[in-house]
Amino acid sequence: MFEKIRSLIFKFDPETAHDLAIKALKTKVVPVKVKNYETLKVNFLDKEILNPIGIAAGFDKNAEVYNSLFKLGFGFVEVGTITPEPQFGNPKPRVFRLEEDKALINRLGFNNVGSKKAANNIKNDPPKGLLGINIGPNKESKNRTEDYLKCFKNLNNLCDYITINISSPNTENLRAFHEQKKLNELLQNLNKLKKDLKSKTPLVIKVSLDMNDKEIDEVSNVILDNEVEAIIVSNTSDSSRDKLKNIQGHQKGGLSGKPIEEKSTELVDKFYKILDGRVKIIGVGGVDSGISVYKKFLAGANYVQLYTGMVYRGPNVVNIIKKELKELLMKDGVKNFNEIIGKKKD
Repeated sequence: MFEKIRSLIFKFDPETAHDLAIKALKTKVVPVKVKNYETLKVNFLDKEILNPIGIAAGFDKNAEVYNSLFKLGFGFVEVGTITPEPQFGNPKPRVFRLEEDKALINRLGFNNVGSKKAANNIKNDPPKGLLGINIGPNKESKNRTEDYLKCFKNLNNLCDYITINISSPNTENLRAFHEQKKLNELLQNLNKLKKDLKSKTPLVIKVSLDMNDKEIDEVSNVILDNEVEAIIVSNTSDSSRDKLKNIQGHQKGGLSGKPIEEKSTELVDKFYKILDGRVKIIGVGGVDSGISVYKKFLAGANYVQLYTGMVYRGPNVVNIIKKELKELLMKDGVKNFNEIIGKKKD
């Protein structure tokens, strides 16, 4: 069905098409039939969810349509990235479709309405499912740690977890927080604030795809020392361009979709071997089918997220994935997907 209208949607530039999708979801009329399966039920942060497939931050940037996304069949929803103050982001055009590659490149730059407006949106429409909020600093901020603290303070009591985004390639030097000392200081400050606020909201870290082995070891050690509940592996990539077919492949920004699938799955595997089940892993990158999710689980992911997959496969993508995944699990005699986590053969 979606294939028939995709060509029409793709006549609009990507950001306009996205804005139209948000407007459609604001009507709360959802054009899909949702089915759930026992094999996919799971606990996430002490709450039972119907499936381990979430939508990644970047789609519902301003916390406007998360309840409609739950209605589409997602097990959990992450909104944002939200910054303390509103900001426009980078100049347009800033999103590019690479159709031959089933990919996107974006350099949006944390465009959002700011933490106070986002908080009001959530207060006015209480979440009907497990909600995460992804936070980051304003572009012109002179104290980025303080920005994370402000966002946490404004938003932590409105969601089930807060994701600390240290990995967008579109905010200059943001990835400096992958350095052991800087990340340790950031997390210590956040955990102190949590204690002061008597907040129970779990912290999640979203890391870069473009990490070397030394950074993987250092980040792993820091999160193990600092009460982090989960790690999102990973954000978009500003490398991995060699094999792209589309002429827009040269555009500056973060690459997402099928071209980063294999690399992101390898990174999940590396983190899984170090973290050894002590921190949950959310696998992101190229998720658009049952087999793509299956591979993430085998590599060690406990949950997955997608965004670009919905651009190419439409609003019913999560239900297509659930059906395909259930069939793969049945074929292999698996009663619940948790049985295959980390069972990748080297």
